[in-house]
Amino acid sequence: MSQQKRERPGDYFADWKEREALAEGMIPMVGKLSREKSAKCYIYGHSLVNQSVLQIMKIHRYVRQVEKNELSEFETYPILQNMMDLDLGPAHIDIGRLAVNYFDKNMANGGSVDQYVKGELNQLIGVQDKPVDRPVDVVLYGFGRIGRLMARILIEKADGGDCLRLRAIVVRPSSSPRDLAKRASLLRRDSVHGAFDGTIRVDEEAESFVANGNEVKVIYASSPDEIDYTKYGISDAIIIDNTGVWRDSEGLERHLKSKGASKVILTAPGKGDMKNVVAGINDNVVLPEDRVISAASCTTNAIVPPLFAIDEKFGILKGHVETVHSYTNDQNLIDNFHSANRRGCSAPLNMVITETGAAKAVAKVLPQLAGKLTGNAIRVPTPNVSMAILNLTLSSKTTVEELNEYMRHIALHSAMRKQIDYSNSTESVSSDFVGSRAACIFDAQATIVSDDQAVVYLWYDNEFGYSCQVHRILEDMAGISYATYPSI
Repeated sequence: MSQQKRERPGDYFADWKEREALAEGMIPMVGKLSREKSAKCYIYGHSLVNQSVLQIMKIHRYVRQVEKNELSEFETYPILQNMMDLDLGPAHIDIGRLAVNYFDKNMANGGSVDQYVKGELNQLIGVQDKPVDRPVDVVLYGFGRIGRLMARILIEKADGGDCLRLRAIVVRPSSSPRDLAKRASLLRRDSVHGAFDGTIRVDEEAESFVANGNEVKVIYASSPDEIDYTKYGISDAIIIDNTGVWRDSEGLERHLKSKGASKVILTAPGKGDMKNVVAGINDNVVLPEDRVISAASCTTNAIVPPLFAIDEKFGILKGHVETVHSYTNDQNLIDNFHSANRRGCSAPLNMVITETGAAKAVAKVLPQLAGKLTGNAIRVPTPNVSMAILNLTLSSKTTVEELNEYMRHIALHSAMRKQIDYSNSTESVSSDFVGSRAACIFDAQATIVSDDQAVVYLWYDNEFGYSCQVHRILEDMAGISYATYPSI
């Protein structure tokens, strides 16, 4: 983006009200494109669908941090207006990048905005093929932290119901007469991620809850192989196992003995020869015939994309990964017995040194780094958002400026832009990244470089960011792909 500064408005308040009106006008256009044409609008990777006026304005402001210049509603509004006149097909379109390219490069050549938009999106005009032939049923086996966030994402992205549809959740049998209401309440309220964005009603008679029009059956079962999903109108379903009870192919294949189940995704590191997949890195290994795969761990998803990028540019000879991880549900609220070392002490009151398999797991995704990384972890008294510190010995010398600029480019303009976000703020802290949809956020202000030694700091929402990565793997396994602008 051009480094040319935008003109300072003569009256900030009047300028704000004008931009506010434009953002308000974008909402029905964004909604209509999404509902009627399955064309989703973004600004630098941030979705505009179902956003408020102020959220849309904040997304515009975000561009200033990463591109060192303003992106104004005055620039994106005419882009969106002209998109409404086009016969667009299903696609993900970054109107922020469209606007930047036009106002920084094309307007000076005298081209009109309508000609520019039509020319740039020409390959998306008239294409009516849906991303998948028929809706794909999804079942969440387990409804804990990841299960409930996966439910939020699936419901948010349901749109017209043509792609992925959350049909059911499976939980352990309960004797509580209020179990269904309590499950729905846990989806409705979240102490970390806030209230559910929409409405939820409970249908006790049907043993389901309805979230934003999506009816989700609640199935009670003790074993993954005892369910007949077809009784609930569910067929060829992809089962997302959020329990972590079964980690190998043999255990997870028990799901496939249930009628109506076709494939399984594990939201934990898989054991044995199971494929461990990190979206955006090795998702090309997912084949149509694969029936059981792992989406690896939250930490593996956080560190693999930047490790891949840095190794590709500078080469990695060896390194150490230290994870500063929020406490998890397997730790104790107060001191009590725990089978693992140190984890018996109260999680909210202690930093706890523990092990992580993330460094070794990297080799399953990036074989070229096998044996080059060590790793350890510290559990800390925060409920969400973790940090990975990469201490790397590189094959070539570099500088802070070169490494940061390279990672900024990767975050904004590479095929890994959904996996790596970029922060250049000197004031960022962990809570700033709650709700981040990226696998990790590269903190440019914390980078340390001395010749061939580099220390890189990565934030990651170990709950929501990871769940977004699982959703990307789910789309791959379901055979769903969208045309994009700019193309990846």
